[in-house]
Amino acid sequence: MKNIAVVLSGCGFKDGTEITESISSLIAITEFGGQYQCFAPLVEFETTAHSDSPGKLSPRNTYEESARICRGNIKNLKELNESEFDALVIPGGFGAALHLSSWAKEGSQSKVEPHLEKLIKDFHQASKPIGAMCIAPTLLAKVLGSETATVTIGDDKETAQEIEKTGAHHENCEVTDYITDRENKLLTTPAYMYDDAQPFEVFTGIRKMIKEVIEMA
Repeated sequence: MKNIAVVLSGCGFKDGTEITESISSLIAITEFGGQYQCFAPLVEFETTAHSDSPGKLSPRNTYEESARICRGNIKNLKELNESEFDALVIPGGFGAALHLSSWAKEGSQSKVEPHLEKLIKDFHQASKPIGAMCIAPTLLAKVLGSETATVTIGDDKETAQEIEKTGAHHENCEVTDYITDRENKLLTTPAYMYDDAQPFEVFTGIRKMIKEVIEMA
């Protein structure tokens, strides 16, 4: 049974992990015979409203918020060790660009959370597959751009141009499909980078991608 590490960044697409993307990943991992452990960093942040009338907002924590998605089965990102897993999966949501990196503010000049940067390098050097979706492929571009990594975030021209600045190659992709960089064992799918995508379309692309992640692991 393949053991898959899943990195989350909160709960909610505006300031954390996109919920449909994360749940789609967990469903697909188990459908194709894998098992998973979720991880998240400990980051305090100001909550972003997800509705028109949210009431009083309060600061939140990426670790506690991520625990909501995986029924409390969460560990500190610092506990994640590449040697204990067969593959790494990173769902999207704006938390990936806020808490896992500074891409939201700095684009191609951003920095990736130090432990996650090391993990991406460790999985890559160990020739283990890494799957990422939505905005999360920017993390792979930042860390592995010098390896001429190929990723997709769909067809958003501005984000694609920033990705190309890292040294990585961007390839356009439909929401129901995914891109595989077989040389680097990187698999990416656009998911909700298409804002008007339907949940089944997002799930379809993620499911296809996870299937190959499991096969490649």
